[in-house]
Amino acid sequence: MKTKIIILSLFLALTSPMFAQDMLNKYLETAAKNNPGLKAKFNAYNASLQKIPQVGTLPDPTLAFGYFILPVETKNGPQHLKVSFSQMFPWFGTLASRENVLASVAKAKYELFEDAKSKLFFDVKSTYFALYYIQKQMDITLENIKILDKFKRLALIKIQSGTASSVDAMRVELEINDLENSLLLLKDKWLLNTVKFNNLLNIDNNSNIRIPKTLWETDLKYAKQTVMDSLSNNNHQVKSLVLLKESFAHKEYLAKKQAMPNILLGADYTSIGKSGSSPNAGQDALMFKVGISLPLYRKKYKAMVNETVFLQEVAQNKKQDKINVLETLSEKAYTEYSDAQRRINLYKKQSKLAKRMSKLLENEYANSGKKFEEVLRIERKTLNYAIALEKAKADKQASIAFINYLMGF
Repeated sequence: MKTKIIILSLFLALTSPMFAQDMLNKYLETAAKNNPGLKAKFNAYNASLQKIPQVGTLPDPTLAFGYFILPVETKNGPQHLKVSFSQMFPWFGTLASRENVLASVAKAKYELFEDAKSKLFFDVKSTYFALYYIQKQMDITLENIKILDKFKRLALIKIQSGTASSVDAMRVELEINDLENSLLLLKDKWLLNTVKFNNLLNIDNNSNIRIPKTLWETDLKYAKQTVMDSLSNNNHQVKSLVLLKESFAHKEYLAKKQAMPNILLGADYTSIGKSGSSPNAGQDALMFKVGISLPLYRKKYKAMVNETVFLQEVAQNKKQDKINVLETLSEKAYTEYSDAQRRINLYKKQSKLAKRMSKLLENEYANSGKKFEEVLRIERKTLNYAIALEKAKADKQASIAFINYLMGF
């Protein structure tokens, strides 16, 4: 007896809503580790980070070597060879501006990675809730087939006693056939959604998915206005556009820096022979040099600045458009959440009433053999209410998951 109690307690724990939530969290962790699309986004972010040191360093210096085939005679002697070294320095602050541009771009790509992760979590959750709903449909359908089998046996008893028509048994048979056909369709849907779920986790398609017996009914943690306010601050797509605009602002500053001269520093060394008549004959020559580039064509630099200004406006427009779209989606999701909660409350009441009516009509039929069609009609309603209740539960949690995704969680 103690062993049975322990086994029963363990079974109840494994099928409890809290355990199911923990199980779903483990599935989310698996998806975050394994999903190839998410890995691609993260690698794209890492690749963008590698561009920053590429633009934050000085251009490569120039080293040149020249040999005089026909030495040039000078007062100090013939020139045999010449070595030149030069280094170009961008205007002050140019390198830092280049780094700032690509740092903002990298941050924008990281936000896109975070958005992809949030979207992946939503897809995993919504598919999990769909699987729960399909499983409950199959369970409820099987339960109703058993009930209809009982009605069929009762109808046969009434037919044999002469208090009912053989049509009653045929009506039950029709109902059972419809339910069995629905059950086959549900099994196909289950297979389709298990493949989708396992592919999101990037695991074997034959992996078993643990679905709770009862779905939790947790409520949305945030008020409607809090959800709306969060969209412009926490949504990863919006944050990515903010950072993209920031990169264009850095690019505008960089364009202004590029309109300034670059500075050249270098040195030339010349090897001289000793055949000259000067007291300094044979003494090698060393010359230091300084130069600047001349950014004379100002239209080009002005156009570069104007381009970045327009791109900042584009990013700002896209940001506002994205916020408008998110507000519409959030309003729709919140409406669906509220509707799901209303349906849960309604179908709980309706299911209780339908079950009571079914029991009363069943007893009445057992006693008088009448109103069998009404018995089947109420039983069908009981089935529909039970399935609709589970659909409302799944819809509620899917709405919460979608709102959390819009909020950037």
